[in-house]
Amino acid sequence: MTNVKNSFLNADKVFKYFYKKIIKDGIEYGDTKALFNIGFYIENPNDVDITHEGRNWNKKYAQAEWEWYLTEDPHISQLGEIYGNVPPIWEKMQDSEGKCRSNYGWQWSRNYQLDHVVAMLKKVKDTRQAAISIYDGKEINTYTKDTPCTYAVQFSIVNNKLNMAVLMRSNDLWYGFCNDQYCFSMLQKLVSQRINVPIGTYYHFAHNLHLYNNKIK
Repeated sequence: MTNVKNSFLNADKVFKYFYKKIIKDGIEYGDTKALFNIGFYIENPNDVDITHEGRNWNKKYAQAEWEWYLTEDPHISQLGEIYGNVPPIWEKMQDSEGKCRSNYGWQWSRNYQLDHVVAMLKKVKDTRQAAISIYDGKEINTYTKDTPCTYAVQFSIVNNKLNMAVLMRSNDLWYGFCNDQYCFSMLQKLVSQRINVPIGTYYHFAHNLHLYNNKIK
């Protein structure tokens, strides 16, 4: 694996660093250039803005996606009501019922995963079981149009701060990382408020971190 930095002040510095790093050292992989098994810390998860001029990141949309997750409803029509329209990428990913498996709020509401995480952290501060499962092999037959990019999210209280780790099978830096880091940072903030423990670091791991070729200039 190509040596990479493993700690960044905020998400914007992550984006700028890996945009150059993927172009320079990425492996040709399908219609992308990719780096494999990339993990790093974000020291200030609250600093979510992506300022790279070429990216033109839409924070309003990222917030709408987060609000959609909070509904715990996988129907893309809910996103349309919140944002005003449904981006084409979600329309391609919907099933015959208009649902998407990548609505993470729907995923963490199943079997009350998020509530269990909060309860465990309140009860046992050094628990190793405060984890949310997203990608689920037991439902893989439903992944014909939409395969969740995230395996799991886990929380740990260390030195009286709430740390979070996000583990991803695949992560597109251009769209996926920018919006995902926003929503996962909001999730960390939500759990922090519910257990009354300040936010610590955000660790992000992607087995495949990539840029689609049409985003490489």
